[in-house]
Amino acid sequence: MRRRFLVLPLLFAAAPAVAALSTGAIAPDFTTRGAIDGKVFKLTLSQQLKKGPVVLYFFPAAYTGGCNQEAHEFSEAVPQFQALGATVIGMSTDTVDRLTKFSTEKCAGKFAVASAGPRVVKAYDVDLGRMVPDIETKKLRAVTNRTSYVIARDGHITFVHSDLSADNHVKLTLEAVRALK
Repeated sequence: MRRRFLVLPLLFAAAPAVAALSTGAIAPDFTTRGAIDGKVFKLTLSQQLKKGPVVLYFFPAAYTGGCNQEAHEFSEAVPQFQALGATVIGMSTDTVDRLTKFSTEKCAGKFAVASAGPRVVKAYDVDLGRMVPDIETKKLRAVTNRTSYVIARDGHITFVHSDLSADNHVKLTLEAVRALK
């Protein structure tokens, strides 16, 4: 069993990184369950957009190297996003239980992470085309591509960055949010 999870980063590295939703498109609305600082809540994109722009970033799997790095970098940058009126939301196909722990341990309780079901994954075209064993349920689950969207308050996507490397997602989305002002 352990060997499968050691191969997980290699599966991500070998996959193409493409996002189909383009700038100018209307971001599909959704409601799902998420967590922030260990507390579960109902998350609706349209409600979040009433507060201001949203950085919606999809990540492959909680508790993997690049995803841990990205969550940490977003948590460090949350004050900058908040100063610009933006909300950060991370999404993956992980279970809400797993994301509840991740929201505290890797996101430092600073932003919400939510579970992306099949409809959300399809609507945002972020299916990586890979199935991996879920650590908790032991069943196979889809994995999302690492794709970041900046969504303006009016619901239009103003920026898309799709790259399995976690290195530039925070920097580029912060620049895109600044450009909205």
